Amino acid sequence: MISRKSISLILGLSLLVFVFIIGGSISCQKKAEPVKGQEEAAPVKTSEYEGTAKVAQGKYLYLPTARGLDIAVQGKVGSGDISALVGKEIRVKGQIAKDKTSIYVADTIEVKEAGQWRAAFTRTEEPVISDYMDLKERETFQALAITNLNKNEEWEGKGKSKVYGKLLKAAVTENGGQKEVSYIVLSDDKGKEIGRIIIDSISDYAQYYLQKLRLFDTLWFYLNIKDTVDKKIRIKSKELFHADVLLSGLF
Repeated sequence: MISRKSISLILGLSLLVFVFIIGGSISCQKKAEPVKGQEEAAPVKTSEYEGTAKVAQGKYLYLPTARGLDIAVQGKVGSGDISALVGKEIRVKGQIAKDKTSIYVADTIEVKEAGQWRAAFTRTEEPVISDYMDLKERETFQALAITNLNKNEEWEGKGKSKVYGKLLKAAVTENGGQKEVSYIVLSDDKGKEIGRIIIDSISDYAQYYLQKLRLFDTLWFYLNIKDTVDKKIRIKSKELFHADVLLSGLF
């Protein structure tokens, strides 16, 4: 038979364990509760990047230290354009563009010369980024499967589409003279040329990415498809159709 003293000891220990459990639960809840106002806080994107400018095209500038961002420079840099910044150590201050999370709009740019920072650019106007293409818009472009230069139904009426090919520049004779023409060369799985697309124009944004990705031979080209080349010329030259290049990239 258990004595009254033993029963009292058991009840006391049980009460003590219960108190510890309740106390620990309350403590965990308190630790889990955010500090007042903390739930509204969000990571702040740095407003300054420093490094060596690698690529500049139109109003777009590539700075490797600004990872995942393309820097937009609206206006002149000094008395010229941003190409003068390539190869120089610069410091950029700015902000992410509204509704364009991969575009960083430069407010000021400084260049380091002889160990000293010199002001090179101050934005005085609103950015105009009309040729920018985000991921959502890219998804609306259908990938073309062109298998034969005589099957014009494979591209006609497709509108905005994308192809996987290689950029080529060639000199052609026209009206007794020579001019340089840019093509996108399409090949089959064995590397044999299927045909080539005549490029009428390339947006600054596309050219900027061509420079960024210059170590890659083959890319995706986002196109606005235009006129088909006449069949007789097509068979002889392998030129399929005309197009404007809106963007180039790895996907």
